[in-house]
Amino acid sequence: MLTIEIDARPADAAAVRGTVDVVARTTDTDLTRPTPCAGWNLATLLTHMTEQHYVFATAAGGRTPSRADLGPSVSASGFAGSSRDIVRQYEESAEAVLTAFAAVDDLDAPFWIPEFGRSVPGRLAIGFHLVDYVVHGWDVARALEVTYAPDPDAVALSLSVARAVPDGPERRESKSPFAPALPVPAGADSLTEILLLLGRDPSRPLS
Repeated sequence: MLTIEIDARPADAAAVRGTVDVVARTTDTDLTRPTPCAGWNLATLLTHMTEQHYVFATAAGGRTPSRADLGPSVSASGFAGSSRDIVRQYEESAEAVLTAFAAVDDLDAPFWIPEFGRSVPGRLAIGFHLVDYVVHGWDVARALEVTYAPDPDAVALSLSVARAVPDGPERRESKSPFAPALPVPAGADSLTEILLLLGRDPSRPLS
């Protein structure tokens, strides 16, 4: 089983705040843009990112996440509304998860993560959250066609996690959080290596 020994919260906070900056550039006309996530436009991706912040925040509080834990604005009406509403909802969810992580006293306490179907130690859950949002930040930037420069410490730690994620047949299952790894060419920068290891192809056109 993959383990993480360090406290990933500082790097995670930097990564999440970086995504807030990128998401803030979204306009109404951007919401239907395609993203690197197959079948998801930008509105769908931002919905997922917002909901996952609330899922991890709930898990950090020692509870099993449910639909009711996705935040009042999301669970009540989804993301009907303007890009301004969506950006605000994302910002609120980001602050919620960072606050919840900061309040954790024991990083070895279990977090129940629905995608895994089981509990994992908190430090491992936060490590996966970090990787997820480094990658999703890139997804949003790619969709918006803007520059993405995540925090270097967040990238470095994400790379160590991405290199340790098993690349077995479970990656091909529909509920897998990561796609099968792609070949990493010599000389690839750290962010590109993370993307390829987790099944993202930066050279693939969006459709």
